[in-house]
Amino acid sequence: MKSFSRHRRLRSGENIRRMVREHQVSPDDFIYPLFVVEGSGIKEEVPSMPGVFHFSLDRLNEEVDEVVELGIPSIILFGVPEDKDACGSSAHADEGIVQRAIRQVKERHPDLYVMADTCLCQYTDHGHCGVVENGEIVNDESLRVLARTAVSQARAGADLIAPSNMMDGFVTVIREALDEAGFPHIPIMSYAVKYASAFYGPFRDAAHSTPQFGDRRTYQMDPANAREALREAASDVAEGADLLMVKPGLAYMDIIHQLKENFHLPVAAYNVSGEYSMVKAAAEKGWIDERKVVLETLTGLKRAGADLILTYHAKDAVHWLTNRA
Repeated sequence: MKSFSRHRRLRSGENIRRMVREHQVSPDDFIYPLFVVEGSGIKEEVPSMPGVFHFSLDRLNEEVDEVVELGIPSIILFGVPEDKDACGSSAHADEGIVQRAIRQVKERHPDLYVMADTCLCQYTDHGHCGVVENGEIVNDESLRVLARTAVSQARAGADLIAPSNMMDGFVTVIREALDEAGFPHIPIMSYAVKYASAFYGPFRDAAHSTPQFGDRRTYQMDPANAREALREAASDVAEGADLLMVKPGLAYMDIIHQLKENFHLPVAAYNVSGEYSMVKAAAEKGWIDERKVVLETLTGLKRAGADLILTYHAKDAVHWLTNRA
């Protein structure tokens, strides 16, 4: 018989498959998103995101305690304020919902790495990620508000600022503001490549951030573009970003890989709400094995080049990876 390669030799049993496995998913990879709201006694499930909740501050500790107990090293906080206005002024209030949440979490768990999402969409009455003038999202005025927001979050105790607004120049302006305010040690994880994606629908349900007019295509990226992603990332690297993020994750694994190949910074992937909710819906129908699909998805993001993964699956994934009950 003609000689041929026998690749199956290294797939013959679980032990050898584990030994030669090229990529591993670990709890150390995860950043867990949390949504905090005003009020008291609130732990309400987001209707379109089974297993994801709004927490008032008096209920937040129980969730954060579980995150810490599971060994998840980091959370990212999203705030849903009671009062919104045209310029998102509550985003940078010293007693804003995220600022209070940061202080509370850091006081209870000083070693937990707390990231703050820096955007305006949850805080504006029009739902856009920047300031609106004459029906247009204006760039430079938005930067001023975002810089104030980043400084207020750092002052509250955030370990990292994660700007998700996609305004031109946001890394430069936020870096300068942090440095001038005495926070040169606080890193920036730039949402460097954030697409105008249909996968964000459930998040807007969770963050109460649906635009009240138009859409976000003048500042978020066209899903058809790849070279543009490299330009966006290169700008953020030059402006002082410490980490780069691609959002969403699954439909953009090629972009994750390109960033990993082209830049010498850690790359994060956001396994976004729509990706999460599709898995949850199919699992509830009994159409897929949730555990296997989630772990395969997370492994795929790692294989593409993600060093860090923001995922709503984080708690479940830790249970599955560590064989917890």
